[in-house]
Amino acid sequence: MMDTADYDAFAPAYVEENENGLFNKWYERPEVLRLAGDVEGLRVLDAGCGHGPLTKELRDRGATVSGFDVSPAMIAIARDRLGECADIRVADLAAPLPYGDNEFDLITCSLALHYVENWRPTLGELRRVLRPGGRLIVSLLHPFLFAALHRDQDYFALTQYSEDYAFGQTTTVLTYWHRPLQDVLNAFIDAGFTFISLTEPKVHPDTPSELLPPGDKRQFLSFLFLTLALPLSLIHI
Repeated sequence: MMDTADYDAFAPAYVEENENGLFNKWYERPEVLRLAGDVEGLRVLDAGCGHGPLTKELRDRGATVSGFDVSPAMIAIARDRLGECADIRVADLAAPLPYGDNEFDLITCSLALHYVENWRPTLGELRRVLRPGGRLIVSLLHPFLFAALHRDQDYFALTQYSEDYAFGQTTTVLTYWHRPLQDVLNAFIDAGFTFISLTEPKVHPDTPSELLPPGDKRQFLSFLFLTLALPLSLIHI
């Protein structure tokens, strides 16, 4: 099972932070949407969709959207947000996915893979449900951030670690899996994907200055963004 905190317990507080905070509203979502480009008419899966803010943005841009998350509370919020026009389900990124082969033109996996210890079956499932020629856009915690914050740990080892977070009046512990950059990239290569781009972007130009780190920094070490493709010649076996 995907290794996460109990998001059900702090879902409302998390939603507030996600909707308005620097890292999600002004940094991560704008970059994923930029990388996605024109999605009009595409079948898009938002893997690990949470309460559905990215799913809604993709829907509003003309995509036919599906999404799933391991948290029933998050999925309830997403269903309220999206209504009957989207297929939103409770499912686990670390388990077999409830979709058919080659079902999607584009998959977004937004800040979810770093909760998963074993990527091989997960990437295999994402490959299975993506059509040949389709794209996968992934955002995850930057491996170098772990190296900067945990200097006493072995950067090159697969390592489980936890961080305390405050969402409004709620404090919780989130647990992640770190892997070095070479293991991140090779996992996708081994799963049959090819690379289109790797980005470490600036925040959105309209980001309020009061949200930025000291010194008005608009580019900082936080997330890594990967855009990948499934070759047309790849046959699922």
